[in-house]
Amino acid sequence: MISMETLLPYIDSHAIPWGINFVLALIIFIVGRTAAKLIATLTGKLLLQMKVDSMLSSFAETIVKAVLTLLVVVAALNKLGVDTTSLIALLGAAGLAIGLSLQDSLKNFAAGVMILTFRPFSTGHFVEAAGVSGIVESIGIFSTVIRSGDNKEITVPNGAIYGDNIVNYSARQTRRVDLVFGISYDDDIKKAKQLLQQIVDGHELVLDDPAPLVAVYELADSSVNFVVRPWVKTADYWAVYYDITEAVKIEFDKASISIPYPQMDLHMKQSDNG
Repeated sequence: MISMETLLPYIDSHAIPWGINFVLALIIFIVGRTAAKLIATLTGKLLLQMKVDSMLSSFAETIVKAVLTLLVVVAALNKLGVDTTSLIALLGAAGLAIGLSLQDSLKNFAAGVMILTFRPFSTGHFVEAAGVSGIVESIGIFSTVIRSGDNKEITVPNGAIYGDNIVNYSARQTRRVDLVFGISYDDDIKKAKQLLQQIVDGHELVLDDPAPLVAVYELADSSVNFVVRPWVKTADYWAVYYDITEAVKIEFDKASISIPYPQMDLHMKQSDNG
């Protein structure tokens, strides 16, 4: 039977110091976890005050909390006497392996952060990016959902979007409609120009400022081409485009002004022996 005289030296040299370290490690863990949560929350609020996207601020808050909590756990284990050097090395190696395996995902994540931060487009904008065009339905950390004109849902990786040209048709309040109409070389140029000007000036959706342009554009192979460039509100672009195109055909027909189509003249030479 072990006597108290034998246990007391062991308790004094081992149990009491370990118990003190355990209490200190527990305090480090509790206080550290609370501090990590507080710092993460403050980070999220600060990002929101900086008008950073709520999704990005929430994600940053989660990352900050996870990293700080991991540091707190390492500090608590170190206080208990656990050798954390190998643990840190293991975590570093695991992080490197995960980073290499998720290289494309990290690329999309970085691009998503840039898109949410600099906002080259927003939800509801009509854009052309990564070879697709349509209305932006949602912007995520890793991908963006675009609805095409024929109502197809297209999920595009953010890396493909941010690494290519982005055309945002909804970024400006006004747009210029570029139209080209051709008439025959036998038709009256001044009369055609006057009709085009009347059509543009008479459309209620065409803006007065900037003033619309109607001018001879080029002398093509089979037609004299006019350029017609009215300015409209962005939302009225296609309505004006279709209306003017239809009106030009109707008014040109009334005025007997022809709209030529590509044609080829074939000359046949008869052989003297034939």
